[in-house]
Amino acid sequence: MMRLAERAAGISPSPTLAIDAKAKQMKASGIKVINYGVGEPDFDTPDHIKEAAIEAIKAGETRYTPAGGTLKLKEAIVEKFRRDNGLAYQTNQIVVSVGAKHSLYNTFQVLCQPGDEVILPAPYWVSYVEQIKLAGAEPVIVQTREENGFKLTPDELKAVITPRSRVFLLNSPSNPTGAVYDREELAALGEILLHHNITIISDEIYEKLLYDGREHISIAAISPELKENTVVINGVSKAYAMTGWRIGYAAAPAPVAKAIADLQSHSTSNPTSIAQAASVAALSGSQEPVADMVAEFAKRRDYMLERVKAIPALTCPKPGGAFYLYPNVSAYFGKSYQGQLVNSATDLAGLLLEVAQVAVVPGIAFGGDDYIRLSYATSMENIKEGMDRIEKLLGQLK
Repeated sequence: MMRLAERAAGISPSPTLAIDAKAKQMKASGIKVINYGVGEPDFDTPDHIKEAAIEAIKAGETRYTPAGGTLKLKEAIVEKFRRDNGLAYQTNQIVVSVGAKHSLYNTFQVLCQPGDEVILPAPYWVSYVEQIKLAGAEPVIVQTREENGFKLTPDELKAVITPRSRVFLLNSPSNPTGAVYDREELAALGEILLHHNITIISDEIYEKLLYDGREHISIAAISPELKENTVVINGVSKAYAMTGWRIGYAAAPAPVAKAIADLQSHSTSNPTSIAQAASVAALSGSQEPVADMVAEFAKRRDYMLERVKAIPALTCPKPGGAFYLYPNVSAYFGKSYQGQLVNSATDLAGLLLEVAQVAVVPGIAFGGDDYIRLSYATSMENIKEGMDRIEKLLGQLK
């Protein structure tokens, strides 16, 4: 029998993708499932971006590009950082990869080794833990608190730092909580990390999806010292409804960027040439479709949050960004539905899918099983019907 390597045997599948797949399977069999588990915008890619891809095909831009991305796209990314974040990079500090997930994977691979610790605030995106372990490092999970809006405090950070601490992972706006760190909060964390010489990986993929007048601040923009100690991860998937185009990028000090590009040259080579051309149009063209999408997400967020808070015993901080709610459902633990006992968010998520035909992601995927994640990246009609189903089922628990 063929033997798997230990690193392969220890990989856990993505719970979010598994739930999405099961919901789609139920839909294919004729069941009307309301899917709150999906982590992608339900909007179409803007027309000017699609046209750029078509023109690239017609122009014969279908061959290999440099492994770390085309110069044209790198220049567009450099300009994006200057315009949006006040950050000055050179093209040799930018590496384009096959989605922001790939950018993260590459970064962990070149920064971490066995014995290193990576400080990871929870709740966290599902793939962080697996990527850290695949790099041979140890994830050090720090539970943040609902009363703090799920944001890590300086004291909580200090409490977990050891001589083995190598990397700190920051995600703002956050998946799954929608938490957004402000300038003062970032500066306080950054001061501690610089003092202990801990590298920062800042995942900013939801940067454009902000509400209530909030401004995105990159921790790399706080000071020149923090910029030199940070790898910024971003991409076009969420802001431009381009999840399937698979373009992400990392901005890093030149030696780190070179290591990432060298690693990528032996794995995927270059990202798709056509998707790179489309991404130039996304970053350099009209941003009006982004603003329209964010305005619609804000309406959906406000409605869904109002419905969640109207259900007895549910609590949920108001998210400042991304497109998720993260309500606490622990008040329903110990109750049952027709003999099925609910002892965790995982139990509740299974019941919601089986009985109410609503797909949600249990908090265990993000580091805590008292919560469920609800995505409002779906139509208002689906949000209304799904919340009706959830409210009805929770009301039937005894």
